Amino acid sequence: MTVTALVLAGSRLGEDDPVARFRGVANKALAPVAGVPMLERVVTCLARTPRIGGIVVSGADQAAVTALPALAELVQAGRLTVMASTPSPAMSTAAAFDAFGSPLLVTTADHALLTVAMVEHMLDATPDWADASAGLASSEVIKAAFPQSKRTYLRFADGAWSGCNLFFLRSNASRSVVVYWQRLEAERKHPLRMLRLISPWLLIKQRLGLLTLRAALDGIGRRTAARLAVVEMPMAEAAVDVDKVDDLHLAEELITLRH
Repeated sequence: MTVTALVLAGSRLGEDDPVARFRGVANKALAPVAGVPMLERVVTCLARTPRIGGIVVSGADQAAVTALPALAELVQAGRLTVMASTPSPAMSTAAAFDAFGSPLLVTTADHALLTVAMVEHMLDATPDWADASAGLASSEVIKAAFPQSKRTYLRFADGAWSGCNLFFLRSNASRSVVVYWQRLEAERKHPLRMLRLISPWLLIKQRLGLLTLRAALDGIGRRTAARLAVVEMPMAEAAVDVDKVDDLHLAEELITLRH
């Protein structure tokens, strides 16, 4: 099964991104990490992954993308498409899904440490029954590799997990998950409305430490009529995205150790 890959490379209107500011670029996706723009690192990794067919970049300026020789070659070869920017990641994902359909792998341009092995694991470990899956790394895996790194965890009764900016929309039924994401994103400034969309009961159980990860997925699945799965990522680097200058330094350190 050939999979289309979507790279979210946009930024919110008026957003003052610390990494972009530190590197002196207009878009964080173009910030160099160990001398190579993050967007180029992500796209060329996807291009080397056997099961990835077409690659779509959303949110980056076409001229900026084609100014990078490695990406210009992919555009000329018909392998890479640049989509117009949208106001939000969910809207970009919906536009790509409508244009290219499923299966669609979604990642972000700031996933500077992305490897072929991570992408292959995400695709291979998604169960056949799942309509959509999300890559997560456990707190144990991350803390063993990066004991000093501060990460944000989703805490459940059966463990704490960090997102890996890897999502696999495996079937057409996963379109409803994207629509649900758009609804949540539209209400991000209205906590009570978001609460109603997510389910007050699930949030109460989570606050009490009674909600398991599987129960949370099943709850969202009921609201989207989609079968949802988690792919546990065994590589701690999968959970490192470059959101802060400290993340940038960590990514550069890890890239240097690879060579």
